[in-house]
Amino acid sequence: MNYSFASDNTAGVCPEAWAALESANSGYAPSYGDDEWTARARQAFQTIFETDCTVHFAFNGTMANALALSAACRSYQSIFCHELAHIEVDECGAPEFFTGGSKLIPLPGDHAKLNPAAVEAATHRGHGVHFPKPGAISLTQSTELGSVYTPDEISALSVIARRHRMFVHMDGARFANAAASLAETHRASPADLTWRAGVDVLSFGGTKNGMLTTEAVVIFNPALSADFDRRVKQSGQLASKQRFAAAQWVAMLESGAWLRHAAHANAMARQLAQGLLALPGCELSHPVESNGVFIKLPDALVPKLTERGWQFYPFGAPGVYRFMCSWDAKPEVIDALLAAARA
Repeated sequence: MNYSFASDNTAGVCPEAWAALESANSGYAPSYGDDEWTARARQAFQTIFETDCTVHFAFNGTMANALALSAACRSYQSIFCHELAHIEVDECGAPEFFTGGSKLIPLPGDHAKLNPAAVEAATHRGHGVHFPKPGAISLTQSTELGSVYTPDEISALSVIARRHRMFVHMDGARFANAAASLAETHRASPADLTWRAGVDVLSFGGTKNGMLTTEAVVIFNPALSADFDRRVKQSGQLASKQRFAAAQWVAMLESGAWLRHAAHANAMARQLAQGLLALPGCELSHPVESNGVFIKLPDALVPKLTERGWQFYPFGAPGVYRFMCSWDAKPEVIDALLAAARA
């Protein structure tokens, strides 16, 4: 079986993160984040985002999202998200559980991006105390369909949030891919995509970018920082040997590997898309703006590819399939998939 394109979770640990783990494994260090690696990692986050921000670590993206939203919302509030958002579709009620009951309100939008008009309309639903009070907007960057929000699009949602006294959460499981894409197309910096555009808290994905079991919650709005360390502890996310998570972030952020790997994955997705589009009956369902290819395939092609061991998944509309390119996606493997498809 070939899982190269099944998910960007199927790849191994990148060399920079692996070397950092080995380096942090020498000698002794204080526990629970009081080590030099953690201090250095937090400084690295502040450097790339060009601002003073608070950083906490979690073991996976679901928990990073749930922790961030638990700080932003009370149990009687609501969270607006896209109807395909990971927090809505793939997190088994974790945001609702850790917020104590905040209601997720899924909304439509082309290419899995929230539509500002739909968000504004949703703020007027219900009547008084009989309906959850709007508490947060959660947007995914890059989205579940591989599209990216431009700085202006993020700002438009943030304006609505401020008008209705809501916080803005960004689910950045693939933030690196979006940052690499928008650096190329819009010359946008990580700061331009987050706090400068009105984002209060970011779930910054590490796993999909080549790291091992570490995500970061980056808090830009100090109002959300109060007692966040206790939220981390209570949820079982405080690592006793936190230096192993922090060391990976140090290696990735200080060297720029986080952006290089993401840019490579994006480039491989474009190469894969071009090759598939050259085949009869193949048609893109969504623009290839990050590391995912969402494409309609001829019905006869799918079983033939899976018989040859290629693993990929249906996603969205009938006949549409998702191919994900990871940090170490290889051109020769793309060529092999395309050769199988042509055959």
